[in-house]
Amino acid sequence: MSFDSTPGADRRRLELALQAASLGEFEWDAASNTLVISERMSAITGIPAGNLVGQVDNLIASYADPQSFEAFLSYRDTVLKSRPSFDFTLRLKRKHEGQDIWLRLVGMVERDEKGASRSITGVIENISRARLGDARRVQLMAEMDHRVKNVLATVQALAQQTARRTTSLAVFMSNFGGRLKAMASANELLTAARWRGAAIDHIAAAELGALAPGQTSWDGPDIFLTPRAANALSLAFHELTANAVKFGALSQEGGQVSLRWTAAPAGGFDLTWTESGGPTVTEPFRQGFGAVLLSQVTGRELNGSSRIEYRPAGVVVSLHAGPQAMAERPDDMRRSPAPRIMETIAASSSPPGLTGARVLIVEDAVLLALELQTGLSEAGAMVVGPAYELEEALELVDQPIDIAVLDANLNGRSVTPVAEALARRGIPFIFATGYGDTGAAPGGFDAPVIRKPYDVRQVATAVADLLARDRATSAATTARITV
Repeated sequence: MSFDSTPGADRRRLELALQAASLGEFEWDAASNTLVISERMSAITGIPAGNLVGQVDNLIASYADPQSFEAFLSYRDTVLKSRPSFDFTLRLKRKHEGQDIWLRLVGMVERDEKGASRSITGVIENISRARLGDARRVQLMAEMDHRVKNVLATVQALAQQTARRTTSLAVFMSNFGGRLKAMASANELLTAARWRGAAIDHIAAAELGALAPGQTSWDGPDIFLTPRAANALSLAFHELTANAVKFGALSQEGGQVSLRWTAAPAGGFDLTWTESGGPTVTEPFRQGFGAVLLSQVTGRELNGSSRIEYRPAGVVVSLHAGPQAMAERPDDMRRSPAPRIMETIAASSSPPGLTGARVLIVEDAVLLALELQTGLSEAGAMVVGPAYELEEALELVDQPIDIAVLDANLNGRSVTPVAEALARRGIPFIFATGYGDTGAAPGGFDAPVIRKPYDVRQVATAVADLLARDRATSAATTARITV
């Protein structure tokens, strides 16, 4: 097949290329001050096609944003004096559509033998979508900054409120850590919905789903909450659950917690937490943080009200939420069964024994890695690392190791190569991750998962339990081979 290089064929190829790239072409003659506008450029800009003689600047000015046009004139004068080409972004108004568009103008300057500009030939491209994307990214960054500051302020308030009501560091760490976990669970659900809200049953499952089967139940219509209401309800459920486990119905084997909600006739919803089968209840002499939260914070955050009743048979909490707490479920989010958002391993009440265990830590957050190193060392482990980068971790994998704790993501890179190397050596490992997956372990590995934020004791417990199971399995295998 021969390549047609005739002028007519070249022109056809150029036409097709301009059409495919959604570009419009123009040409400006300096001597006659004539601007030639193609049909494609006219379709993009709304400026009539054809030859425009004289008054070129006036016509463009009538379409352009004034500030953008002034910058264009200054730039054009500079190009005409000394530059061989130009590349400028101009904001234009499409009069028949009543909206602004952003154009990128790219072209070449042709000069005579004395160096004076003779003509400009170029193309325009509609870059409005890209500019809109840039603006959206700036908006999202501002929104993220706002949310992060709100989260930090809430964490600070939680820390201060928890500290005022605890008398020991150990109790403070336990209570404060649990409240952070409740915030993390709500954040995980909100992130899955791109911060458009969360369903009540998913929030209930996040807090109650990890408890003993048969002792908790929840039911109600499909109600989708705003992010603010979801956070408030998640923290309230956590406080109620923690109290029930320590002092209420869930502190005894036969105790029950029933959570029910219904749509309110005037809008919003009514929710009731009922405990039964536990120890006899009496009203406490002093309000703890949970009671203060429920009586003074939760109701207001839900644009409604709250009431706590200390009945002898069990605590009953009634919440009413106003219509402002509810949101429309997004069309792209169908109702799905409530996920069981929980860790594979819960924290042990007694410190686990890890004396002599060689534990590899792979974690890119330096402060968190230091906390892990301290906690595991205090439990008797010999820490290998920590490794903060993927390459560091791969270099340490060949060392004598009994078990490993792996962050799922290392500065944007998957920890999978490390997990695969450990698996080939038969070394067990645990994932400690901030990712919100509620299913299997990252990468499909058969490994326990702990969600951030976590208590270091939780990690130590997981390490001890998995190490004990691995050693028991090895011993049983050895015994079978010996027999």
